[in-house]
Amino acid sequence: MHSEFWHERWRSGRIGFHQQQVNPLLQRHWPYLQDSGEGRVLVPLCGKSLDMLWLREQGHEVTGVELNLLACEAFWSEQSVAVDAQQVGEFIVRHKDGLRLLCGDFFALPAEEFEQIAWVYDRAALIAFPESMRQRYARMLLERLPPGVGMLLITLEFNDAEGPPFSVTGDEVQALYGDRFSIEKLTAQRGVGRGGRAEVESAYILRDRR
Repeated sequence: MHSEFWHERWRSGRIGFHQQQVNPLLQRHWPYLQDSGEGRVLVPLCGKSLDMLWLREQGHEVTGVELNLLACEAFWSEQSVAVDAQQVGEFIVRHKDGLRLLCGDFFALPAEEFEQIAWVYDRAALIAFPESMRQRYARMLLERLPPGVGMLLITLEFNDAEGPPFSVTGDEVQALYGDRFSIEKLTAQRGVGRGGRAEVESAYILRDRR
Protein backbone atom coordinates (compact mmCIF):
# COMPACT_ATOMS: atom_id res chain seq x y z
CA MET A 1 0.00 0.00 0.00
CA HIS A 2 1.12 3.57 -0.59
CA SER A 3 2.45 5.43 2.45
CA GLU A 4 -0.36 7.98 2.37
CA PHE A 5 -2.94 5.23 2.94
CA TRP A 6 -1.42 4.42 6.33
CA HIS A 7 -0.84 8.05 7.26
CA GLU A 8 -4.52 8.75 6.64
CA ARG A 9 -5.59 5.76 8.73
CA TRP A 10 -3.58 7.08 11.70
CA ARG A 11 -4.74 10.68 11.20
CA SER A 12 -8.39 9.63 11.13
CA GLY A 13 -8.04 7.12 13.97
CA ARG A 14 -9.12 4.19 11.79
CA ILE A 15 -6.68 1.78 13.41
CA GLY A 16 -8.79 -1.29 14.02
CA PHE A 17 -5.65 -3.33 13.40
CA HIS A 18 -4.22 -2.07 16.70
CA GLN A 19 -4.76 -4.50 19.55
CA GLN A 20 -5.40 -3.16 23.04
CA GLN A 21 -3.65 -6.09 24.66
CA VAL A 22 -0.64 -8.31 24.06
CA ASN A 23 -1.34 -10.79 21.28
CA PRO A 24 -2.24 -14.17 22.85
CA LEU A 25 -0.58 -16.12 20.02
CA LEU A 26 2.67 -14.33 20.79
CA GLN A 27 2.43 -15.25 24.46
CA ARG A 28 1.49 -18.84 23.68
CA HIS A 29 4.01 -19.63 20.97
CA TRP A 30 7.07 -17.45 21.61
CA PRO A 31 8.60 -20.00 24.01
CA TYR A 32 8.74 -22.53 21.15
CA LEU A 33 10.95 -20.17 19.15
CA GLN A 34 13.68 -19.27 21.60
CA ASP A 35 15.40 -20.79 24.60
CA SER A 36 16.62 -17.72 26.45
CA GLY A 37 16.00 -14.01 26.84
CA GLU A 38 19.05 -13.05 24.82
CA GLY A 39 18.98 -11.58 21.33
CA ARG A 40 17.33 -8.71 19.52
CA VAL A 41 13.83 -9.00 18.06
CA LEU A 42 12.82 -7.11 14.92
CA VAL A 43 9.15 -6.05 14.81
CA PRO A 44 8.31 -4.73 11.31
CA LEU A 45 5.35 -2.35 10.89
CA CYS A 46 4.98 -2.31 14.66
CA GLY A 47 2.53 0.59 15.07
CA LYS A 48 2.19 1.26 18.78
CA SER A 49 1.91 -2.42 19.64
CA LEU A 50 2.09 -3.53 23.26
CA ASP A 51 3.72 -6.71 21.97
CA MET A 52 7.03 -4.84 21.93
CA LEU A 53 6.79 -4.18 25.66
CA TRP A 54 5.98 -7.83 26.31
CA LEU A 55 9.02 -8.94 24.31
CA ARG A 56 11.17 -6.50 26.25
CA GLU A 57 9.84 -7.95 29.50
CA GLN A 58 11.03 -11.39 28.36
CA GLY A 59 14.58 -10.04 28.35
CA HIS A 60 14.93 -9.18 24.67
CA GLU A 61 16.21 -6.03 23.10
CA VAL A 62 13.62 -4.89 20.57
CA THR A 63 13.77 -2.91 17.33
CA GLY A 64 10.39 -1.75 16.06
CA VAL A 65 9.99 -0.13 12.65
CA GLU A 66 6.92 1.99 11.92
CA LEU A 67 6.09 4.29 9.03
CA ASN A 68 3.81 6.75 10.79
CA LEU A 69 5.11 9.40 13.19
CA LEU A 70 1.80 9.67 15.08
CA ALA A 71 1.99 5.97 15.90
CA CYS A 72 5.57 6.24 17.11
CA GLU A 73 4.81 9.23 19.31
CA ALA A 74 1.67 7.58 20.68
CA PHE A 75 3.62 4.48 21.69
CA TRP A 76 5.87 6.44 24.03
CA SER A 77 3.24 8.88 25.30
CA GLU A 78 0.81 6.10 26.19
CA GLN A 79 3.55 4.57 28.33
CA SER A 80 4.12 7.99 29.93
CA VAL A 81 7.73 7.88 28.80
CA ALA A 82 9.58 10.93 27.52
CA VAL A 83 12.21 9.94 24.96
CA ASP A 84 14.37 12.26 22.88
CA ALA A 85 14.24 11.77 19.11
CA GLN A 86 17.27 11.66 16.84
CA GLN A 87 17.41 11.86 13.07
CA VAL A 88 19.51 8.94 11.85
CA GLY A 89 19.62 8.82 8.08
CA GLU A 90 16.05 8.53 6.83
CA PHE A 91 14.65 7.53 10.23
CA ILE A 92 13.56 9.29 13.40
CA VAL A 93 14.89 7.11 16.20
CA ARG A 94 13.84 6.92 19.84
CA HIS A 95 15.24 4.38 22.27
CA LYS A 96 15.04 3.59 25.94
CA ASP A 97 15.88 0.56 28.09
CA GLY A 98 16.62 -1.78 25.20
CA LEU A 99 13.66 -0.79 23.03
CA ARG A 100 14.37 1.15 19.81
CA LEU A 101 11.59 2.55 17.69
CA LEU A 102 12.53 3.66 14.17
CA CYS A 103 10.05 5.87 12.33
CA GLY A 104 10.36 5.60 8.57
CA ASP A 105 9.87 3.39 5.53
CA PHE A 106 10.78 -0.22 6.31
CA PHE A 107 12.13 -0.67 2.80
CA ALA A 108 14.67 2.07 3.49
CA LEU A 109 16.03 0.27 6.57
CA PRO A 110 19.84 0.11 6.33
CA ALA A 111 21.45 -3.32 6.06
CA GLU A 112 23.31 -2.83 9.36
CA GLU A 113 20.00 -2.74 11.25
CA PHE A 114 19.59 -6.44 10.46
CA GLU A 115 23.02 -7.55 11.64
CA GLN A 116 22.18 -8.15 15.32
CA ILE A 117 18.68 -9.56 14.78
CA ALA A 118 18.11 -12.98 16.35
CA TRP A 119 14.34 -13.18 15.85
CA VAL A 120 11.57 -11.56 13.86
CA TYR A 121 8.04 -11.13 15.16
CA ASP A 122 5.63 -10.45 12.31
CA ARG A 123 2.00 -10.06 13.29
CA ALA A 124 1.05 -7.13 11.10
CA ALA A 125 3.62 -6.70 8.32
CA LEU A 126 3.19 -9.50 5.78
CA ILE A 127 -0.60 -9.27 5.84
CA ALA A 128 -0.44 -5.47 5.42
CA PHE A 129 1.10 -5.69 1.95
CA PRO A 130 -0.53 -6.56 -1.37
CA GLU A 131 1.01 -9.51 -3.18
CA SER A 132 3.78 -7.69 -5.08
CA MET A 133 4.92 -5.88 -1.93
CA ARG A 134 4.79 -9.11 0.09
CA GLN A 135 7.30 -10.58 -2.31
CA ARG A 136 9.53 -7.53 -2.01
CA TYR A 137 9.27 -7.56 1.79
CA ALA A 138 10.05 -11.27 2.11
CA ARG A 139 12.95 -10.99 -0.30
CA MET A 140 14.43 -8.18 1.79
CA LEU A 141 14.27 -10.32 4.93
CA LEU A 142 15.76 -13.33 3.17
CA GLU A 143 18.68 -11.28 1.86
CA ARG A 144 19.48 -9.28 4.98
CA LEU A 145 18.70 -11.38 8.05
CA PRO A 146 21.79 -13.04 9.55
CA PRO A 147 22.24 -16.83 9.76
CA GLY A 148 20.40 -18.65 12.52
CA VAL A 149 17.49 -16.24 12.77
CA GLY A 150 14.01 -17.44 13.74
CA MET A 151 10.59 -15.94 13.09
CA LEU A 152 7.13 -16.04 14.58
CA LEU A 153 4.72 -15.20 11.77
CA ILE A 154 0.98 -14.63 12.22
CA THR A 155 -1.29 -14.56 9.17
CA LEU A 156 -4.95 -14.33 8.24
CA GLU A 157 -6.81 -16.34 5.60
CA PHE A 158 -10.24 -15.45 4.22
CA ASN A 159 -12.23 -15.52 0.97
CA ASP A 160 -11.86 -11.86 0.09
CA ALA A 161 -9.33 -10.12 -2.14
CA GLU A 162 -9.75 -6.76 -0.47
CA GLY A 163 -7.35 -5.48 2.12
CA PRO A 164 -5.47 -4.61 4.13
CA PRO A 165 -5.21 -6.88 5.92
CA PHE A 166 -4.70 -9.27 3.05
CA SER A 167 -5.26 -13.00 3.05
CA VAL A 168 -2.02 -15.00 3.10
CA THR A 169 -2.25 -18.77 2.69
CA GLY A 170 0.10 -21.41 3.99
CA ASP A 171 1.17 -22.16 0.44
CA GLU A 172 2.22 -18.55 -0.01
CA VAL A 173 4.19 -18.59 3.24
CA GLN A 174 6.02 -21.66 1.94
CA ALA A 175 6.66 -20.01 -1.44
CA LEU A 176 8.00 -16.84 0.15
CA TYR A 177 10.20 -18.34 2.84
CA GLY A 178 10.61 -22.06 2.18
CA ASP A 179 13.95 -21.82 0.36
CA ARG A 180 15.67 -20.68 3.54
CA PHE A 181 13.44 -21.62 6.47
CA SER A 182 11.81 -24.74 7.78
CA ILE A 183 8.19 -23.80 8.39
CA GLU A 184 5.90 -25.25 11.05
CA LYS A 185 2.28 -24.24 11.47
CA LEU A 186 1.56 -24.19 15.18
CA THR A 187 -2.08 -23.23 15.21
CA ALA A 188 -4.99 -22.21 13.01
CA GLN A 189 -8.01 -20.76 14.76
CA ARG A 190 -11.28 -19.66 13.19
CA GLY A 191 -12.78 -16.29 13.93
CA VAL A 192 -14.86 -13.45 12.56
CA GLY A 193 -13.19 -10.49 10.90
CA ARG A 194 -14.15 -7.25 9.18
CA GLY A 195 -17.75 -7.15 7.99
CA GLY A 196 -18.46 -10.46 9.68
CA ARG A 197 -16.32 -12.47 7.28
CA ALA A 198 -14.97 -15.84 8.39
CA GLU A 199 -11.22 -15.80 8.97
CA VAL A 200 -8.53 -18.24 10.00
CA GLU A 201 -5.66 -16.83 12.02
CA SER A 202 -2.54 -18.96 11.82
CA ALA A 203 0.78 -18.89 13.65
CA TYR A 204 3.96 -20.23 12.07
CA ILE A 205 7.43 -20.82 13.41
CA LEU A 206 10.19 -20.32 10.84
CA ARG A 207 13.64 -21.70 11.66
CA ASP A 208 16.67 -20.84 9.59
CA ARG A 209 18.32 -23.85 7.96
CA ARG A 210 21.64 -22.07 7.49
